[in-house]
Amino acid sequence: MSDTIEEKIKNYRTAPFDARFPNTNQTRNCYQNYLDYHRCNKALSAKDQDTAPCDWYQRVYKSLCPNSWVQKWDDQLEGGSFAGKI
Repeated sequence: MSDTIEEKIKNYRTAPFDARFPNTNQTRNCYQNYLDYHRCNKALSAKDQDTAPCDWYQRVYKSLCPNSWVQKWDDQLEGGSFAGKI
């Protein structure tokens, strides 16, 4: 595994298999990656670190989630009414 995180993100095509979500329905996988992206961003930003590793989660949720869901969740985050724990 000589690939760096940047190379993996650059060569990314679609969401890889995730053993936590073995079923065909990927709704939970979509939501979990959305949460992971925002948690990662929040944690690394608080430590004044580069948030580039979080891009992986963003690319995964953008390939799995319908755009309407992402827009709705983004609106809820901005409005302070998002149900997830970030």
